[in-house]
Amino acid sequence: MPRLADLTHGIVMTLSVSSDTRARPSWLAEQSNLIGLAAIIILFWVLFTSLAPGFVSSFNLFALSRSLAVDIVIGFSTMVVLATGGMNLAIGSIGVCAVMASGYLMQTLGLPIPVAMALALLLGAFLGWLNGFAIVRSGVNSFIITLASASLFLGGMLILSKAQTFNALPPEIAAFGRMRWGFVSPLLFVALAIGAALIILFRFTALGREILAAGANARAAELSGVPVGRAIIIAHTLSGALAASAGLMLVFRLGAAMPSIGQDWLLPSFLAPVLGGTLLAGGFVSVVGTILGALLVTTLRSGLLVMQVGNFWLQLFLGLILLFAVMADRYRGVYAERRSLGRKDVAGKTAGEKSSAHTSGRSA
Repeated sequence: MPRLADLTHGIVMTLSVSSDTRARPSWLAEQSNLIGLAAIIILFWVLFTSLAPGFVSSFNLFALSRSLAVDIVIGFSTMVVLATGGMNLAIGSIGVCAVMASGYLMQTLGLPIPVAMALALLLGAFLGWLNGFAIVRSGVNSFIITLASASLFLGGMLILSKAQTFNALPPEIAAFGRMRWGFVSPLLFVALAIGAALIILFRFTALGREILAAGANARAAELSGVPVGRAIIIAHTLSGALAASAGLMLVFRLGAAMPSIGQDWLLPSFLAPVLGGTLLAGGFVSVVGTILGALLVTTLRSGLLVMQVGNFWLQLFLGLILLFAVMADRYRGVYAERRSLGRKDVAGKTAGEKSSAHTSGRSA
């Protein structure tokens, strides 16, 4: 089996004969996307501040930071699966399973908070592993598998818990959720720490490179010795753990474990990474872009709430933004492929000219 150190060389050599190659965006395209997204966020902040001065009040900024923390983590949960070119529609169901499990463990069984939280995270990771295992072993598209598992996990949780709310949790839960550092919730720093860990994973570890290689071109990755099936399973396992983390953040924020948590995660979870530049086709992620995408979603939600605009307007705006993001993703993919093909044409012509010159020299 080829060494992981030779991964990049092997993939490049294989991609040269592959017809379904998906090139990643250039560094300039990536940075311009982040700058453009940041400019849009600033524009909305200026707009909401001018229309509703309460938008920048300390109370609203604190509430915004708590919502942003959850939006960032659910965006990460989708991002790690998109890296493989797959989807995870069961994020909300996995999150609420972890939520209800933590509530049961703390309120009914009386387990300490750290133990209950750790077991809930393990449950989320296990449910994600089940998704990944089913996808790899069956060969069925991740869209179908996770769509089915979303109903399965949610239905099973509602049956086992009888859809009850656990609202007699230890007081430390709500106390941490209300804690603030200035006008920022500590939950936001937890989300940013997770983001830092993901940057390390995808930029500096062999596992991160394997996950990205599986999304860029699974066949090329396999020929280069990458265990694509394992990479997909690990990505879904990580996605499940992140979904559970987002659910537990909401437990701290609400001070209770509710069966309704996670039902509205699907749209924001896709918006954040896609707006941030993560390719739907796989092979490239942007952790910083996902954070900015989540900030845009949270800004819109908070601004419209302060302006007392109905929730249906928020759904309309988010739907339009997702449509725009998908179109932008398609444009980025086409542009990257054209750049890649252009480089190959130039390299081919150069190699041909050198070969011709060498042949002429030998003939002479």
